[in-house]
Amino acid sequence: MAVKELFAQLHEIAENPRAQLDKYLAQGKKVVAVAPIYTPEEIIHSMGIVPMGVWGADLELNEAKKYFPAFISAIVQSILECGIRGDYKGVSALVVPSLCDNLMVLGQNWKYAVPDIPYVPMSYPQNRKPAYGKKFCKASYERVINDLTIATGCKYSHPALRESIKIYNEHNAVMREFAELASEAKISAVERHDVFKSAWFMLKEEHTAIVKQINEELKNGPKADETARVYVSGVLADAPQLLKVFDDNGVKIVFDDVAAESRQYRTDCPEDFQDPIDGMAQKWANMDNCSFLYDRDKKRVGMIVEQAKAHKAQGVIVLMTKFSDTEEFDFVPIKRACEKEGIQILNIEVDRQMVNYEQASTMIQAFKEMI
Repeated sequence: MAVKELFAQLHEIAENPRAQLDKYLAQGKKVVAVAPIYTPEEIIHSMGIVPMGVWGADLELNEAKKYFPAFISAIVQSILECGIRGDYKGVSALVVPSLCDNLMVLGQNWKYAVPDIPYVPMSYPQNRKPAYGKKFCKASYERVINDLTIATGCKYSHPALRESIKIYNEHNAVMREFAELASEAKISAVERHDVFKSAWFMLKEEHTAIVKQINEELKNGPKADETARVYVSGVLADAPQLLKVFDDNGVKIVFDDVAAESRQYRTDCPEDFQDPIDGMAQKWANMDNCSFLYDRDKKRVGMIVEQAKAHKAQGVIVLMTKFSDTEEFDFVPIKRACEKEGIQILNIEVDRQMVNYEQASTMIQAFKEMI
């Protein structure tokens, strides 16, 4: 299959996740919704359940405003809005990790606003590296297993989790390879994004098979000819109009530190633990370089600079999700580090409620001239 046909296939899935949900339900599969930013998908997958990502949508907020203050991320508000209006009808539960105040509030409000879909909390320890952090994490995973068993009737087993860990590790590797190949390949920002977004709505083994084909095509395909190369960071880069601004102005995204994209695939789960849940806890302990993970030394800042330089990025664009405190706290040290290295940096505030991207377009055009 030609690479354009593969991209078109993933674009359709990325744009119409409801069709994917209906397809899995028609196959008799149970589906569980997984909220940002890290959920234990391997555990859900091992129980014979399809994990499907929910990152909200670009829609008008009405009912969700009854539960949230105005100064909270539109991502979590739109997740709740979608739940209230029935967009997730058919899923058996929603798993929400408690990694920031926004997500904690989402879970509590969900219980009352969408009572027909059970809320399953995933409580991660921020002190994740010491033995007590891993013990706490394991206990949280075991609670998720128990809650999902009650919600879905599906059973857990160690052998099944070990197999799911292998499937997810392979998917991680394929996605990391895609990100590197896309750095030099002639593909649009929209096509690049579709590969990442579609992964949230597909069984990982199905997505892996398609992305493997794309990777093989990219290895021998035409190389990029854009005149500006940028590194993008943020929580979400999901607005088609914004991505079109990159493409229309010949600005190529050469790599990313986006929570919904490459950040998901940095860390594999160790496969050599007798109890695979211990392996999952060790994976959490091994994770770093994310605004949602406690890091006193802010190692993420240096990582962004090094990755930008390694991919020959001429500038860094931070897509700052409005009211995302975790990202906002990191911006100042990132800005200072980029300026110290002579890397131009641009901050664009984004929001699920944005309908006009003319200002962002002007900013990106001016940024291109600067770099």
